[in-house]
Amino acid sequence: MTITKNSIANNLVQLKEKAPLVHNITNYVVMNTTANALLAIGASPVMAHAAEEMADMVSIASALVLNIGTLDNQWIEGMLEAGKAAKKKGIPIILDPVGAGATPLRTKTCWKIIENCSPTVIRGNSSEIMALINEGIKTKGVDSTMSTEDALTAAKALALQINATVVISGETDYITDGVNTHSIKNGHPLMPKVTGLGCTASALCGAFCATNQNTIEACTSAMAIMGIAGEIAARSSNGPGTLQLHFLDILYNLSTTHIEENYIYES
Repeated sequence: MTITKNSIANNLVQLKEKAPLVHNITNYVVMNTTANALLAIGASPVMAHAAEEMADMVSIASALVLNIGTLDNQWIEGMLEAGKAAKKKGIPIILDPVGAGATPLRTKTCWKIIENCSPTVIRGNSSEIMALINEGIKTKGVDSTMSTEDALTAAKALALQINATVVISGETDYITDGVNTHSIKNGHPLMPKVTGLGCTASALCGAFCATNQNTIEACTSAMAIMGIAGEIAARSSNGPGTLQLHFLDILYNLSTTHIEENYIYES
Protein backbone atom coordinates (compact mmCIF):
# COMPACT_ATOMS: atom_id res chain seq x y z
CA MET A 1 0.00 0.00 0.00
CA THR A 2 1.36 3.41 -1.01
CA ILE A 3 0.99 6.22 1.50
CA THR A 4 -0.13 9.10 -0.72
CA LYS A 5 0.15 12.86 -0.35
CA ASN A 6 -3.62 13.00 0.09
CA SER A 7 -3.63 10.46 2.90
CA ILE A 8 -0.93 12.39 4.76
CA ALA A 9 -2.81 15.66 4.31
CA ASN A 10 -6.02 14.00 5.52
CA ASN A 11 -4.23 12.58 8.56
CA LEU A 12 -2.94 16.05 9.41
CA VAL A 13 -6.43 17.57 9.12
CA GLN A 14 -7.85 14.79 11.30
CA LEU A 15 -5.19 15.37 13.95
CA LYS A 16 -5.89 19.11 14.07
CA GLU A 17 -9.64 18.50 14.34
CA LYS A 18 -9.33 16.00 17.19
CA ALA A 19 -6.41 17.70 19.03
CA PRO A 20 -5.47 14.51 20.94
CA LEU A 21 -3.92 14.68 24.40
CA VAL A 22 -0.48 13.05 24.18
CA HIS A 23 1.05 12.01 27.50
CA ASN A 24 4.85 12.20 27.39
CA ILE A 25 7.29 10.73 29.87
CA THR A 26 10.35 12.17 28.23
CA ASN A 27 13.79 13.49 29.09
CA TYR A 28 14.78 16.81 30.59
CA VAL A 29 16.70 17.85 27.50
CA VAL A 30 13.73 17.84 25.12
CA MET A 31 10.61 18.55 27.18
CA ASN A 32 10.17 22.10 25.90
CA THR A 33 10.94 21.21 22.28
CA THR A 34 8.61 18.23 22.30
CA ALA A 35 5.74 20.10 23.94
CA ASN A 36 6.03 23.01 21.50
CA ALA A 37 6.14 20.70 18.48
CA LEU A 38 3.00 18.89 19.62
CA LEU A 39 1.23 22.22 20.13
CA ALA A 40 2.38 23.43 16.72
CA ILE A 41 1.07 20.35 14.92
CA GLY A 42 -2.30 20.67 16.66
CA ALA A 43 -2.05 18.13 19.49
CA SER A 44 -2.23 18.78 23.22
CA PRO A 45 0.87 17.75 25.22
CA VAL A 46 1.15 16.81 28.87
CA MET A 47 4.53 16.06 30.46
CA ALA A 48 4.14 13.99 33.63
CA HIS A 49 6.33 11.28 35.14
CA ALA A 50 5.39 10.72 38.80
CA ALA A 51 4.37 7.08 39.26
CA GLU A 52 1.64 8.13 41.70
CA GLU A 53 -0.34 9.94 38.99
CA MET A 54 0.25 7.66 36.01
CA ALA A 55 -3.07 5.81 36.08
CA ASP A 56 -5.00 9.09 36.35
CA MET A 57 -3.02 10.82 33.61
CA VAL A 58 -3.23 7.90 31.19
CA SER A 59 -7.00 7.72 31.76
CA ILE A 60 -7.44 11.08 30.00
CA ALA A 61 -4.76 10.61 27.30
CA SER A 62 -5.14 9.44 23.70
CA ALA A 63 -1.53 8.24 23.34
CA LEU A 64 1.51 7.61 25.54
CA VAL A 65 5.11 8.39 24.54
CA LEU A 66 7.90 6.82 26.62
CA ASN A 67 11.37 8.31 26.08
CA ILE A 68 14.28 6.88 28.09
CA GLY A 69 16.71 9.76 27.48
CA THR A 70 17.35 10.67 31.13
CA LEU A 71 16.78 7.56 33.19
CA ASP A 72 16.53 6.96 36.91
CA ASN A 73 14.68 4.36 38.95
CA GLN A 74 11.71 6.62 39.69
CA TRP A 75 11.26 7.45 36.02
CA ILE A 76 11.49 3.79 35.06
CA GLU A 77 8.80 3.00 37.64
CA GLY A 78 6.62 5.78 36.23
CA MET A 79 7.08 4.55 32.66
CA LEU A 80 6.12 1.01 33.60
CA GLU A 81 3.04 2.17 35.53
CA ALA A 82 1.95 4.41 32.64
CA GLY A 83 2.67 1.73 30.05
CA LYS A 84 0.65 -0.90 31.87
CA ALA A 85 -2.26 1.52 32.26
CA ALA A 86 -2.10 2.51 28.58
CA LYS A 87 -1.98 -1.14 27.51
CA LYS A 88 -5.05 -1.85 29.63
CA LYS A 89 -6.87 1.17 28.18
CA GLY A 90 -5.87 0.24 24.62
CA ILE A 91 -4.25 3.52 23.58
CA PRO A 92 -1.10 3.66 21.42
CA ILE A 93 2.24 3.42 23.22
CA ILE A 94 5.35 4.82 21.50
CA LEU A 95 8.76 3.84 22.88
CA ASP A 96 11.82 5.94 22.06
CA PRO A 97 14.85 3.81 23.06
CA VAL A 98 17.26 6.75 23.41
CA GLY A 99 20.83 5.48 23.68
CA ALA A 100 19.90 1.78 23.66
CA GLY A 101 23.18 -0.08 23.36
CA ALA A 102 25.17 2.67 25.08
CA THR A 103 24.71 1.14 28.56
CA PRO A 104 23.16 -2.10 29.85
CA LEU A 105 20.61 -0.07 31.87
CA ARG A 106 19.15 1.50 28.76
CA THR A 107 18.84 -1.71 26.80
CA LYS A 108 17.42 -3.63 29.76
CA THR A 109 14.90 -0.86 30.47
CA CYS A 110 13.70 -0.94 26.88
CA TRP A 111 13.08 -4.68 27.08
CA LYS A 112 11.36 -4.34 30.45
CA ILE A 113 8.98 -1.82 28.85
CA ILE A 114 8.49 -4.02 25.78
CA GLU A 115 7.73 -7.12 27.85
CA ASN A 116 5.39 -5.40 30.33
CA CYS A 117 3.69 -2.76 28.18
CA SER A 118 3.66 -4.09 24.57
CA PRO A 119 4.44 -0.80 22.77
CA THR A 120 2.59 -0.09 19.55
CA VAL A 121 5.56 1.70 17.99
CA ILE A 122 9.30 1.82 18.58
CA ARG A 123 11.00 4.84 16.99
CA GLY A 124 14.77 5.17 17.13
CA ASN A 125 17.91 5.70 15.10
CA SER A 126 19.68 2.85 13.38
CA SER A 127 22.08 1.94 16.18
CA GLU A 128 19.33 2.00 18.81
CA ILE A 129 17.09 -0.32 16.80
CA MET A 130 19.95 -2.70 16.05
CA ALA A 131 21.00 -2.74 19.72
CA LEU A 132 17.56 -4.02 20.72
CA ILE A 133 18.13 -7.09 18.53
CA ASN A 134 21.90 -7.50 18.91
CA GLU A 135 23.48 -6.80 22.31
CA GLY A 136 26.85 -6.51 20.62
CA ILE A 137 25.85 -3.28 18.87
CA LYS A 138 27.13 -0.17 20.66
CA THR A 139 25.90 3.38 20.19
CA LYS A 140 27.88 6.60 20.35
CA GLY A 141 25.94 8.13 23.21
CA VAL A 142 22.55 8.87 21.68
CA ASP A 143 23.94 9.20 18.14
CA SER A 144 23.71 6.53 15.48
CA THR A 145 26.82 4.87 14.08
CA MET A 146 24.88 2.88 11.47
CA SER A 147 22.86 3.76 8.39
CA THR A 148 19.12 3.16 8.25
CA GLU A 149 19.72 0.64 5.48
CA ASP A 150 21.97 -1.33 7.87
CA ALA A 151 19.19 -1.40 10.46
CA LEU A 152 16.27 -2.32 8.23
CA THR A 153 16.66 -6.09 8.57
CA ALA A 154 16.87 -5.75 12.35
CA ALA A 155 13.82 -3.46 12.36
CA LYS A 156 11.75 -6.01 10.45
CA ALA A 157 12.81 -8.79 12.80
CA LEU A 158 12.02 -6.66 15.85
CA ALA A 159 8.62 -5.67 14.48
CA LEU A 160 7.65 -9.30 13.92
CA GLN A 161 9.08 -10.42 17.26
CA ILE A 162 7.08 -7.93 19.34
CA ASN A 163 4.12 -7.32 16.98
CA ALA A 164 4.77 -3.60 16.63
CA THR A 165 5.61 -0.96 14.05
CA VAL A 166 9.28 0.01 14.03
CA VAL A 167 10.41 3.39 12.74
CA ILE A 168 14.05 4.12 11.90
CA SER A 169 14.91 7.76 11.42
CA GLY A 170 17.91 8.88 9.39
CA GLU A 171 18.82 10.18 5.95
CA THR A 172 16.11 7.80 4.73
CA ASP A 173 13.34 7.03 7.20
CA TYR A 174 11.95 3.49 7.25
CA ILE A 175 8.63 2.46 8.73
CA THR A 176 7.92 -1.27 8.94
CA ASP A 177 5.61 -3.78 10.60
CA GLY A 178 7.91 -6.59 9.50
CA VAL A 179 5.90 -7.32 6.37
CA ASN A 180 5.10 -3.91 4.90
CA THR A 181 7.84 -1.28 4.66
CA HIS A 182 7.64 2.38 3.68
CA SER A 183 10.56 4.74 3.13
CA ILE A 184 10.72 8.52 3.07
CA LYS A 185 13.55 10.73 1.81
CA ASN A 186 12.40 14.06 3.23
CA GLY A 187 14.59 15.93 5.70
CA HIS A 188 17.81 17.96 5.79
CA PRO A 189 21.39 17.31 7.02
CA LEU A 190 21.04 20.21 9.48
CA MET A 191 18.29 18.44 11.43
CA PRO A 192 20.59 16.08 13.42
CA LYS A 193 22.42 19.18 14.68
CA VAL A 194 19.36 20.18 16.70
CA THR A 195 18.96 18.29 19.97
CA GLY A 196 15.59 16.64 20.39
CA LEU A 197 14.30 16.40 16.83
CA GLY A 198 14.43 12.59 17.02
CA CYS A 199 12.44 12.76 20.24
CA THR A 200 10.05 15.14 18.49
CA ALA A 201 9.54 12.53 15.77
CA SER A 202 8.50 10.00 18.41
CA ALA A 203 6.05 12.48 19.92
CA LEU A 204 4.54 13.19 16.50
CA CYS A 205 4.15 9.45 15.92
CA GLY A 206 2.17 9.41 19.15
CA ALA A 207 -0.06 12.25 18.00
CA PHE A 208 -0.80 10.67 14.62
CA CYS A 209 -1.35 7.20 16.13
CA ALA A 210 -3.86 8.78 18.52
CA THR A 211 -6.09 9.75 15.60
CA ASN A 212 -5.41 6.94 13.09
CA GLN A 213 -5.61 3.28 14.08
CA ASN A 214 -3.60 2.28 10.98
CA THR A 215 -0.29 2.52 12.81
CA ILE A 216 2.02 2.19 9.83
CA GLU A 217 0.12 4.92 7.94
CA ALA A 218 0.08 7.14 11.02
CA CYS A 219 3.83 6.79 11.55
CA THR A 220 4.59 7.32 7.87
CA SER A 221 2.53 10.51 8.00
CA ALA A 222 4.37 11.68 11.12
CA MET A 223 7.82 11.05 9.64
CA ALA A 224 6.91 12.63 6.30
CA ILE A 225 5.64 15.79 7.99
CA MET A 226 8.69 15.85 10.26
CA GLY A 227 10.99 15.67 7.23
CA ILE A 228 9.03 18.16 5.14
CA ALA A 229 8.96 20.71 7.96
CA GLY A 230 12.70 20.33 8.55
CA GLU A 231 13.46 20.58 4.86
CA ILE A 232 11.44 23.78 4.39
CA ALA A 233 12.78 25.30 7.62
CA ALA A 234 16.38 24.69 6.52
CA ARG A 235 15.87 26.87 3.44
CA SER A 236 15.67 29.99 5.57
CA SER A 237 17.99 28.93 8.41
CA ASN A 238 21.62 29.94 9.01
CA GLY A 239 22.32 27.11 11.44
CA PRO A 240 20.74 24.81 14.03
CA GLY A 241 19.44 27.66 16.20
CA THR A 242 17.33 29.25 13.49
CA LEU A 243 16.37 25.83 12.14
CA GLN A 244 14.64 25.00 15.42
CA LEU A 245 12.84 28.35 15.33
CA HIS A 246 11.68 27.97 11.73
CA PHE A 247 10.82 24.29 12.22
CA LEU A 248 8.13 25.09 14.79
CA ASP A 249 6.69 27.85 12.60
CA ILE A 250 6.57 25.58 9.53
CA LEU A 251 5.00 22.78 11.57
CA TYR A 252 2.30 25.19 12.72
CA ASN A 253 1.62 26.56 9.24
CA LEU A 254 2.05 23.31 7.28
CA SER A 255 -0.49 23.05 4.48
CA THR A 256 -1.65 20.55 1.89
CA THR A 257 0.40 22.50 -0.66
CA HIS A 258 3.58 21.99 1.36
CA ILE A 259 2.92 18.25 1.42
CA GLU A 260 2.09 18.07 -2.29
CA GLU A 261 5.19 20.00 -3.32
CA ASN A 262 7.75 18.36 -1.02
CA TYR A 263 6.76 14.78 -0.15
CA ILE A 264 9.36 12.24 -1.33
CA TYR A 265 8.10 8.67 -1.04
CA GLU A 266 10.25 5.74 -2.18
CA SER A 267 8.27 2.54 -1.66
